Amino acid sequence: MTGAQCGQYYTDCSKKQESPSATYSQDGPDMDLDLPAEAIELQKLCRDFAEKEIEPYAESWSEEERFPSDVFLKMGELDLTGLLIPHEYGGTDAGYVSYVAAMEAIGAADQSFAAAWNAHSTIASLPLAVFGTEEQKKNWLTPLASGKNIGAFGLTEPTAGSDASGIRTAARQDAGGWLVNGAKMFITNAGTEVSLGVTILAVTGTNDDGSKRFGTFFVPTGTDGYTVGRPLRKLGWHGMDTRELIFDNCWIPADNLIGEEGNGLRQFLDVLDGGRISVAALGLSLAQEALDLASVHATQREQFGRRLADFQAVQHKLADMATEVEAARSLVYRAAWLADSGRPFGKEAAMAKLYASEVANRAASASVQIHGGYGYIRESKISRFYADAKVLEIGEGTNEIQRNVIARTVIRSVRT
Repeated sequence: MTGAQCGQYYTDCSKKQESPSATYSQDGPDMDLDLPAEAIELQKLCRDFAEKEIEPYAESWSEEERFPSDVFLKMGELDLTGLLIPHEYGGTDAGYVSYVAAMEAIGAADQSFAAAWNAHSTIASLPLAVFGTEEQKKNWLTPLASGKNIGAFGLTEPTAGSDASGIRTAARQDAGGWLVNGAKMFITNAGTEVSLGVTILAVTGTNDDGSKRFGTFFVPTGTDGYTVGRPLRKLGWHGMDTRELIFDNCWIPADNLIGEEGNGLRQFLDVLDGGRISVAALGLSLAQEALDLASVHATQREQFGRRLADFQAVQHKLADMATEVEAARSLVYRAAWLADSGRPFGKEAAMAKLYASEVANRAASASVQIHGGYGYIRESKISRFYADAKVLEIGEGTNEIQRNVIARTVIRSVRT
């Protein structure tokens, strides 16, 4: 497999393992690391789309701090906005391996746009796909998956982030529906011209033991009492819509409850693993692009009468970057393959997100160093990617949380 194919895939022969940690004997089945044909075709489609519709305009979107809603709608026309959603609800059901391959192509063009697409495709759509009623899927999931609208998910609050159970936004039953009060912070895609609404997590009461009960609700754009704040000015991801959301006696019908009342937090955690694979893929795309940009610059830039690529110090940086990118690729596609195979993948998703995001930061930093002054001016693509990299260690659960998830899984697996 070539580097341009950007992927590793464990084929059906691997399903003969008794468990994800099973090993092969010398006479066991071979492992195929090539992407399947459908994933390669999808990646090429996304690469062509990115080259035409994203790459030429990404810098201006960043400078203007504007999300290009029209380009998102064009993605919908190509059936790229519901890759993880079943066909009957407007999606293509491509699976996680193909989705990661697609993300590598879109993320290499612009991290802001890819991050917005990521939030739409995973945490904004999957709660409806997994827990929604048929009516909810028809009314809300279908326009999201078909790309007629973009979706948002609201968990983080001014006083709660990594501590998901610490949220204060509350929903209480009122007049045959729910009255929502509270605020959400750092929410993606809620304030664009094509935003359908936001799926939120809210406290719905307390259990007999005093613990909180949670519910997941869909709040359509334009609902009375639901206010979308001004765009937040961020260090990176300038082309992605990010805002605070306010709920002030916001009444929604009872039918807007997604899944079971009292089980909202569990539902959110169930779909979060898929989101972590997606963020890991976003980090992988950034790291690979940082490496590619550094490699091109090193072969074109001359100092002391020689190309930068002829200096061993630069060569070693490129070697370290390339090695870490391939290691990240293995983790990301492994997690994606497990998800597609119907196996548990929470630990692997956390590992992929943790490692890929940190590799992305190291690769972006090394690439800027190789670019020198050219890498520090805002007109350079690598400077934009350098600013975009840090949030990958924060979003979809900070890397401290990822380490907690991994450690708990490792400890539980110890046989006493």
